[in-house]
Amino acid sequence: MIVAGLMSGTSVDGIDTAVVDIQGTGLNLKVNLLVGQTFPYSTSLRTKILQVCEGDSISMAELAQLDHAISFEFAEAVLNIIPKDTKIDLIGSHGQTVYHQPPKKNQLGYSLQLGKGDYIAHLTNIDTVSNFRVADIAAGGQGAPLVSKIDLCLYRHSRHSRCLQNIGGIGNATYLPSTHTPKWQEKIIGWDTGPGNALIDLAVQKLTNNQQTFDFNGDWSRQGKPCLPLIKEWLKQDFFHQKPPKSTGRELFGHIYLEKCHQDTQNYHLSNADWLATLTELTCASIADSYHRFLPSLPSEVILAGGGSRNSYLKQRLQSYLPDCHLLVSDDLGISSEFKEAIAFAILAYWHVNNYEGNLPSVTGAKKDVILGELHKAI
Repeated sequence: MIVAGLMSGTSVDGIDTAVVDIQGTGLNLKVNLLVGQTFPYSTSLRTKILQVCEGDSISMAELAQLDHAISFEFAEAVLNIIPKDTKIDLIGSHGQTVYHQPPKKNQLGYSLQLGKGDYIAHLTNIDTVSNFRVADIAAGGQGAPLVSKIDLCLYRHSRHSRCLQNIGGIGNATYLPSTHTPKWQEKIIGWDTGPGNALIDLAVQKLTNNQQTFDFNGDWSRQGKPCLPLIKEWLKQDFFHQKPPKSTGRELFGHIYLEKCHQDTQNYHLSNADWLATLTELTCASIADSYHRFLPSLPSEVILAGGGSRNSYLKQRLQSYLPDCHLLVSDDLGISSEFKEAIAFAILAYWHVNNYEGNLPSVTGAKKDVILGELHKAI
């Protein structure tokens, strides 16, 4: 099948759109990216989404309008990327997460993605699978991270243990033992590692009065010096000590958290570059800290994807924390790091229509394997 995967993550920088040719069944897939493109949100729509993600109150009418606007943008992304002489058979749309609440004791979690699958199917005239997280949550899971089974499908290796580390707004990891490890599939784990680019991006926007949205290649951070006493203090935060399965979002690592971090810097008289370097250091230190805490041993290889994989300063700092791990980017293995998560939701849609379970209970904490997503037929 030719499947379009759509994804907008916690950075809310646009709709990653990937058209892929998928062949095979179950975990034995051949996936070929035909074309990928990111369609930025308008400034006004991005601002509204971020305000809702940060907890601003809106009316039900405003929520409906926002849902409609996001649905339209997702549909337009597909219509604007369809390669010439190519018929797309299916769409897998993650939508835009605006609220995520992990499960608590005796209480199911909740996750809300805007972007109505039925409307996307109507506008594109293509069958659309959406709302992927709810089935895992209903089974007692976190509903995240959902890319881990795709990581298992695409990156398992007979000799090397691997961590697939996505660094979007939030970081998430999947640990894959080598397939020669006894009972290796039972030892797969995954979790959200904490802030990825979210705090760095917010700080850049704050420092430039929204004239810049991110630290290109880490060039600004590179000019500063990380404040290691602050890193040590910030890593005491409860989330970093919580054992997997676990997930998080801007509800925790957003504006309020950033302001607390900024207040903490006042005793250290940091420059703007020092502050950005320290926030970048937190991303790297929290990833490495979680590996040491939760893995049976450090992986042979760490494979990066997401926006953070294009930040050379961040990669340099992460390598310093993991000197014995071979750091790679997903592109090195023939899978686009920029569109990896969009590809993942294309695969999840493909699995849905082929009645194949898409979650990994050892990662999400669900009680069982479930088929993810809801299918909306083209009208």
